[in-house]
Amino acid sequence: MSLMKRDECFRVLARNITDEIVVATYSSAFEWLAIADRPLNHFSHGAMGLASSHGLGLALGLPQRRVIVLDGDGSLLMNLGSLATIAAVAPKNLIHFVCQNSSYEANGGHPLPNPELDFMGIARAAGIRNCNSFSEISGFEADIGSLLRSQGPVFAVLKIHEGHIENYDYRDLYKPERREALRKALAAGR
Repeated sequence: MSLMKRDECFRVLARNITDEIVVATYSSAFEWLAIADRPLNHFSHGAMGLASSHGLGLALGLPQRRVIVLDGDGSLLMNLGSLATIAAVAPKNLIHFVCQNSSYEANGGHPLPNPELDFMGIARAAGIRNCNSFSEISGFEADIGSLLRSQGPVFAVLKIHEGHIENYDYRDLYKPERREALRKALAAGR
């Protein structure tokens, strides 16, 4: 099986979004920020496992906005119950991407207990009907437009290579100015 690079996937996504809110944590957050530093980003401080819950809250609170969650497989494992909740309330405006590299990358690159976990199967079993999996960038690029236009909830696994373990600057990621920019953008209706 071929694998993609997270930054390549995020570049494809960045070329195809407009005014969606993007929720991301840890490794996904840092790579997304490097590619698309924009007011409509929401980075969750110390929220490993909660990206899907934060995204769900925003999707329910702002039903007129599309919300995209950029999650990691290790992070989602910490909150699998969110998939059942997402399926039950079925927000039409929520798209949940999970970067699967079989690693708790942000916490030192430790392997997941079961690297062969079928996240798409878990999401489908939780009741999410629109489930997808991508391991080749050409397929992801071909389908991204329709995914972003699909009625949610949408769940998509991005099978990626493990990234490099970084010394991330969390103070920069979580600085108050970023949250204030998000508040202002939402208040302005952008």
